[in-house]
Amino acid sequence: MENTRTADLLKKVRKIEIRTRALSHQIFAGEYHSAFKGRGMAFSEVREYQWGDDVRNMDWNVTARLSAPYVKVFEEERELTVVLLIDVSRSGLFGTAVQTKRDLIAELAAILSFSAIINNDKVGALLFSDKVEKFIPPKKGRSHLLHIISEIIDFKPDSDGTDISQALRYLTNALKKKCTAFLLSDMLDTDSEGNPRYEDALKIAASRHDLSVIRVSDPREKTMPPVGLVHIKDSETGQCAWVNTDSRKVRSAYASWFEKTGENALAVMRRYHVDSVDITTDSDYVKGLMGLFRRR
Repeated sequence: MENTRTADLLKKVRKIEIRTRALSHQIFAGEYHSAFKGRGMAFSEVREYQWGDDVRNMDWNVTARLSAPYVKVFEEERELTVVLLIDVSRSGLFGTAVQTKRDLIAELAAILSFSAIINNDKVGALLFSDKVEKFIPPKKGRSHLLHIISEIIDFKPDSDGTDISQALRYLTNALKKKCTAFLLSDMLDTDSEGNPRYEDALKIAASRHDLSVIRVSDPREKTMPPVGLVHIKDSETGQCAWVNTDSRKVRSAYASWFEKTGENALAVMRRYHVDSVDITTDSDYVKGLMGLFRRR
């Protein structure tokens, strides 16, 4: 049984690798490189002045010593540290379209990871529910990347809930140097009024790191179909209730609540200049990711 489970996992990982690595090479690597810059410019060498060189880069010491004009050459310090903050709470197991939200997050994480590896960046991952479940320190290499993907697909969290603040605080405390971080989550971490509970933590994390948010959702989450009296259970809290989905008032109230949570989340991200994109389980995520990269 264990051998079969391992074989199935490897098959899933391989399938994601084939699809996302090709996309990374053909489409995303260049956009990623342009969107996410290195730490700055570092001195590389001096060479003789050429027509069109910026005179502000003149190396006057070398020029005086050799009696010929020389300029300093600088190169971008390219290498980044990329950290993926992965929501592994039970709400990610929901999916009524092509795939579950967790499956979509795994593919998006793979795209970002392969794009980073192609650009010689380090990649790490932080898996969280209502606590930090696992932290995989940033490293380079394909085997490390595949380990991250397999963990995202197969990880069984100890807790069922969602607390985005815990993940953001861990990121802030664990990585002292600035990193490029992607938060991949359905962002369903709100109070009873639909307001994000993670605003303070996001504000601090965004001030110290280059943070982007990829919000995933399923089309069935937006509206409630009229299918009569339904017994529902919250996958994270375990709370149960009977809901009359034939009631137009009930359906309208739910749709308004879901729309409000999305608007409130977007407002918080705009307030702290955090780039974000919404991607659904039934959509082609290529366009969404390209838009995220190009807006930067």
